[in-house]
Amino acid sequence: MSTSHIDRLLSAVNDHDASDLHLVAGVPPAFRVNGEIILANVDALTAEELTAVAEGLLNEQQRKKLEQEWELCISMHHRVAGRVRVTFYRRNGHTEMSLRFCGHRISSREDLGLPENIDELARRPNGLVLVTGPTGAGKTTTLNYLVDLINGERRCKIVTIEDPIEFVHENKRAIVVQQEVLTDVRSFNRALIHVLRQDPDVIVVGEMRDYEAIATALTAAETGHLVLATMHSPSVSHALERIIGVFEGNAQRQIIMQLANSLQGIIAQDLLTATDRSRRVLACEMLIANGAVRNMIRENQLHQLENVLQMGRKEGMLLMDNCLFDLYCKCLISYDTAVSRARNPESILRDRK
Repeated sequence: MSTSHIDRLLSAVNDHDASDLHLVAGVPPAFRVNGEIILANVDALTAEELTAVAEGLLNEQQRKKLEQEWELCISMHHRVAGRVRVTFYRRNGHTEMSLRFCGHRISSREDLGLPENIDELARRPNGLVLVTGPTGAGKTTTLNYLVDLINGERRCKIVTIEDPIEFVHENKRAIVVQQEVLTDVRSFNRALIHVLRQDPDVIVVGEMRDYEAIATALTAAETGHLVLATMHSPSVSHALERIIGVFEGNAQRQIIMQLANSLQGIIAQDLLTATDRSRRVLACEMLIANGAVRNMIRENQLHQLENVLQMGRKEGMLLMDNCLFDLYCKCLISYDTAVSRARNPESILRDRK
């Protein structure tokens, strides 16, 4: 595959309204459109062609890292497609890649389908705000929306740690310093420790991956910073369980207290195919940390979380199953989609009657 060929594929992104492009040996280039894989009407790719593409996209340092670790994630800018996140991996001993298109602008809250009260979380002076969900659920998009909101409203310093940078923020009312892992910093953990010395007001962590990152982020949230972060967890309760479960013994008790004191809110989200299959629709669960939530975390009574989310609707809390039912009632998603994604399908069946 020549450089001009990959350039044409990237230029076709807007025509297809694709979110991703997959380059896999043995099949034609594949676009992801509204959650579904669509094959391009061209010849299948060979392993040799993909190796040549990878060689053309990587610099010497990146090539060495890919050879050593067999996987790599970078960002680049294309004249038509805009900023692109490229993930390289190996299969059958050959390099293949997945490209995610990051878009040219930050969409509005209404366009994204986010709940109104998410704006209030971004306006908190300190504490931890988590965006969680499976891969491809739009977590980074929501995180960038929150950064853009703060950037437009608050005179402060925002420092982001990303792997890689997917959207470049221009300074508005705030100063935005974006650091990329392996370009500007060596790791999330080392960057998080060092970022506290940079006089930030808001710290954005692309992903909280392990106990070191979680502990440092919670300490930052507890010491006067607003920390925005993502996690790979399917629900609000799983996110809390994962944070607490990373630690043991006395360290776990300390983390529970820090989490109870610093948590401001969690939004768990997923993207579902719309009824007309022309787009994807955001479904989300929203937790606002009030007194009842903080006490529940302190007592480690996470099994009561569903009741808290149900009782907290007046405060802006939202249970995923309720959101799914609302989307179904508005004809935005099908009944089968609502039931298949519900945590308790019986609740959808009961409410439908």
